[in-house]
Amino acid sequence: MKNVIIYSTPTCHYCHMAKEFFDTNGIKYTDKNAASDLAARKEAVEKSGQMGVPVIDIDGKIIVGFNESELRKALGIK
Repeated sequence: MKNVIIYSTPTCHYCHMAKEFFDTNGIKYTDKNAASDLAARKEAVEKSGQMGVPVIDIDGKIIVGFNESELRKALGIK
């Protein structure tokens, strides 16, 4: 199983879409709230070089935003 971390905020529509995608596909993930956790926010910016969310880290592969085809490729699911 791949290690999946999502940096998100409670009001981000694309963050909710990404988490729903993970849940639907049985992907376990760690959710880090970039709105309330300063350390998580810094991690997300360091990994992505951007201020936006979601930032998704799949075994070191960084995906910014919700891109279902990229997520499927990174996770090895069809």
